[in-house]
Amino acid sequence: MELATTAATAVASASRPHGPFSPPPAVSVSVSWTTPSLPSTSRSLSTSSSASTSRRRRRWLPVASAAVELREAASGGGDSVRVTETPQPGSSVKFSVEVPTSIIQECYQLTLQEYAKRFKVPGFRPGKIIPENLLINYVGPQHVQDATIEAILKHTLPQALSSVEDRALEDSVRILTQFDDMRSSFTLDDVFRYDVAVDVAPEVRWLSEDKYKNLKIVVEIDEAVDAEKAAEKELQRRHKALGLLRIVADRGLQIGDLVVLDIFAESINRDGSKGEKISSAESTGFHLDTEENNNLVPGFLGSLIGIRPGETRSFPIQFPESFEQESLRGVRAQFTVDCKDLFYRELPEMDDSLAGKLLPGCNTITEVRQRILERCKEVEKTAIEQATDNAILDQLGKLVEVDVPRALFQEQGQQLYGAKLLQLQAERKLDKDQLASLSSQRSVQAYLEEEKENITRIIKQMLAVGDIFKSENLQYSTEQLIKEVENSVAEFKQYNQDYDEDNIKQQVQDVLEAAKVLEWLKENCTIEYVRR
Repeated sequence: MELATTAATAVASASRPHGPFSPPPAVSVSVSWTTPSLPSTSRSLSTSSSASTSRRRRRWLPVASAAVELREAASGGGDSVRVTETPQPGSSVKFSVEVPTSIIQECYQLTLQEYAKRFKVPGFRPGKIIPENLLINYVGPQHVQDATIEAILKHTLPQALSSVEDRALEDSVRILTQFDDMRSSFTLDDVFRYDVAVDVAPEVRWLSEDKYKNLKIVVEIDEAVDAEKAAEKELQRRHKALGLLRIVADRGLQIGDLVVLDIFAESINRDGSKGEKISSAESTGFHLDTEENNNLVPGFLGSLIGIRPGETRSFPIQFPESFEQESLRGVRAQFTVDCKDLFYRELPEMDDSLAGKLLPGCNTITEVRQRILERCKEVEKTAIEQATDNAILDQLGKLVEVDVPRALFQEQGQQLYGAKLLQLQAERKLDKDQLASLSSQRSVQAYLEEEKENITRIIKQMLAVGDIFKSENLQYSTEQLIKEVENSVAEFKQYNQDYDEDNIKQQVQDVLEAAKVLEWLKENCTIEYVRR
């Protein structure tokens, strides 16, 4: 079980009382024992609407210099730390460390010397040598022991981790041995043992011999993306907006009408009896345009054809398995619908006299159609490019195997969650209390658990992208980097968000790399577009 602490330097335990002394660290080693909460609203830059394709930056642990010092001390005749290295799942490495008595004694003496400098023991002038037993009794034996253990860990961690210093991921070092166990086993006359683990940069294993070469990508384009159809639909929408609503008095509902409904729904049990109320499917004063019914449950509109104002209809419907709301997929429901009002549209004739109202600045219907079509073609182009990028990334994720490290999963997940919060704040103007609640460790952890599969997929994609960028020796310009960093910083300032410019720069580099890789892949793979 891991030590419960959030100390940033190495070994201070949050679950135990701290002694009045902490020896100066020999090296700055960042260690994490608990899952960090979101520090603030972070930002995840992306080249797609659903995911960041960034390459995880590898920020190595600064252990080299201290490790060299210890190795030199050992080569000078001193005893060395004995380390047993064991690979673990999740691209992690466990180190079982044995510290010899010579290093234990050295750390013990350094601890006493530091206490002697910092404490004024009655009867002893500053600089006067204080007998060991008096100093220990004055400070407290437990404080001395705890500080000695901390000194041992701080001095030996660098050497223990030196074999992975070029692969270790920042903020991933974890002390596995509980501090109470260290206390109970500690002695100045015997070897001191502890276990530590660290995540390392994962290996990207391509499942195909060709790796990413000779890819064949199938891109499905939604019918709604079709510029011609989208332009015609937009023209109809604008035309309808200019019409007048007239009350229907002598007939029932037909396609083209607008109807106001009160909708009630209950689930149907397997035995046919009434189930629970389905609040999410109910609505009062619901305005239904019968020409825009793509979001309705299949069969709902058909069951209402012919209904008149004041009439109530009840009918069963089964939600499809593909329904957007997961909890309603496959559910059988009994709908009861009251028709409150019924209208039809009285539309003006679509001729050139209507052009300026349909689209300001236009003089003819032909000009209106042309300008709307041009806009829709721009949207279509962007949508196809986005769909192509997503299809390529999806294919890359399926072509690699990666043992995802915990530290990498946490970082990517927090970036995605931070981007989500930033979007929410932009849309809803979240206050400080709401933002603090959504940024809590509990909220972050819930998101990480819910989105585990998606986060893992994104990590596989971004690592594949990073591997291709390196293998193909791709590059981007410094000017691009500077411009994008400035744009990102400006966005953070716009929403009064804290930011780390180094982190922003790295994320921008990731996005630029992804863009270059996608550009290269489009030129070097076969892409087939299929309309659905």
